[in-house]
Amino acid sequence: MKLVTAVAACVIAFAVAAPVAAQPTTAPSLYKRLGGYDALAAVTDDFVGRLASDPGLSRFFIGHSTDSLKRIRQLVVDQLCFATGGPCVYIGRDTKTSHAGLGVTEKDWDTSVKLLVATLDKFNVPAKEKDEVLALASTLKKDIVEKP
Repeated sequence: MKLVTAVAACVIAFAVAAPVAAQPTTAPSLYKRLGGYDALAAVTDDFVGRLASDPGLSRFFIGHSTDSLKRIRQLVVDQLCFATGGPCVYIGRDTKTSHAGLGVTEKDWDTSVKLLVATLDKFNVPAKEKDEVLALASTLKKDIVEKP
């Protein structure tokens, strides 16, 4: 699943990440602070579009049927929802398994992070929440990047 590599590399979202630590009942979850399900879906759609159109990352999108791309997109939304403390259940494979053998490089990772930041900026995500999303993404790097 080449698309999962590109998407999970930054979204977080993106493969199995531990959910955000339980928040005190008075503090809203990152999921809520980001705007809930519809906001996460919109961010995912924009980010995936950026990845798919990037000359260096588009190779991860080749060979997938339209139906497969929709399924992968839904898995990413569910995983991001779960990882940020939302009500979704992620049923996909773990990050390391999903990305094994794809040859994701450090450069691919860096490009993906830049594209994720551009997406978060487009949606005017506040600095605190943006930093939390990027921190979640960074926990996935060790299971995604295979080559320097």
